[in-house]
Amino acid sequence: MDYVILGIIVLAVCLAIYYIVKSKKNGKKCIGCPYSDGCGGSCSGKPKASDKEKAKNK
Repeated sequence: MDYVILGIIVLAVCLAIYYIVKSKKNGKKCIGCPYSDGCGGSCSGKPKASDKEKAKNK
């Protein structure tokens, strides 16, 4: 029983590491951030000022 729980924990950690490495290879700066492709790396959860200006001009 203890080995099953340990196996599940190890699997979860391995999958998390795989996701992080895959995201970094794809060029994402903020993993899990919805604006990760264009946020500029500040991880504030908001788009860059230039993105806001583009949205206003539309």
